[in-house]
Amino acid sequence: MAQYKGTMREAGRAMHLIKKREKQKEQMAVLKQRIAEETIVKSKVDKKFSAHYDAVEAELKSSTVGLVTLNDMKAKQEALVRERERQLAQREQLEARRLQLQALRERARRREQKRQISSLSFAPDEGAEGAEGGAAAERTQAAAAPTRRKNLGKNPDVDTSFLPDRDREEEENRLREELRQEWEAKREQVKREEMEVTFSYWDGSGHRRTVRIHKGGTVQQFLKKALQGLRRDFRELRAAGVEQLMYIKEDLILPHYHTFYDFIVAKARGKSGPLFNFDVHEDVRLLSDATMEKDESHAGKVVLRSWYEKNKHIFPASRWEPYDPEKKWDKYTIR
Repeated sequence: MAQYKGTMREAGRAMHLIKKREKQKEQMAVLKQRIAEETIVKSKVDKKFSAHYDAVEAELKSSTVGLVTLNDMKAKQEALVRERERQLAQREQLEARRLQLQALRERARRREQKRQISSLSFAPDEGAEGAEGGAAAERTQAAAAPTRRKNLGKNPDVDTSFLPDRDREEEENRLREELRQEWEAKREQVKREEMEVTFSYWDGSGHRRTVRIHKGGTVQQFLKKALQGLRRDFRELRAAGVEQLMYIKEDLILPHYHTFYDFIVAKARGKSGPLFNFDVHEDVRLLSDATMEKDESHAGKVVLRSWYEKNKHIFPASRWEPYDPEKKWDKYTIR
């Protein structure tokens, strides 16, 4: 390491800066380690949700083999839904903690940048004695004529947009908060909007019905409303519960805990059409040109799980498969 040659004052200042930089490096290493640990935890959570996209349905199906009372099945489903909500809340907490650490690092960097700018000096050092003498002379001159001393002003022609500005940062944060609140209000307004969902109760043939429901409602809430209207016309549904029903849209089995708003925002697609449209069109596979894709949605099917288990090897149940949010159906299929 080269040895510094200069005044004692500059040597002490250089040593102080070196120690401060080493301390900053240690702090940055600790922050990097924390970020790495949080990233590992977040990746595990994301992997769990992507790999087990239908964990609630699979766990409910595996734990309700044989004769199970309706109350036991409802209690099991509520426990599984609460567990999933807990996992989602944990993931949101991790994300909030990561953003908080990022904001702390950004504030620390800006404070250090301000301190370095404020400590800049353009006066040449003439040695320890010269500096002390100059400081004494300045104090004497300032005491003698305090009204003659003036501070240097800013040059209006210099671009200072890259420098830290507390007022500008506060204004940006205020605008971000206003935009976030406006977005939240619009999302809640959309969720409260009602829409008409057309579906067919499928028992080998279609029996078309309609139900009105909020866009923020879940598939389970939709099946509950549909079941109330179907019980009057179909004897096999009088003793059935919501847990025994399935909702199939565009040949995909939709989990009960998903909301219609999720499909609308994500513009999700199924095998034979979009999942975010709930109006009615005829099935394109029944027309003459079945190979032509159309941006049309078909009526979803409401079926009993028992019927599906008996007929899943027969068309159309042979095409149905669980909904996977990670799987993309960009290519139209008719088989």
